[in-house]
Amino acid sequence: MTRVTIDNDESFESALRRFNKMVQGDRVLSEVRRRRFYEKPSIVDKRKRAAKLRKSRRQTSKLLQNEP
Repeated sequence: MTRVTIDNDESFESALRRFNKMVQGDRVLSEVRRRRFYEKPSIVDKRKRAAKLRKSRRQTSKLLQNEP
């Protein structure tokens, strides 16, 4: 759970900004969006495999571009 303590001389807007940064840093919103709808385990595996394939293709294309 994300908590922000407000000092006596701190404005609400600055505390809200700090809270939003902490929430983004903790990836709370992305987790909520991901869990909004149920995904079957087979769909999760398929999505992870596709992401892994995209990442490996990106890395191999970078290696090929760097060769003379």
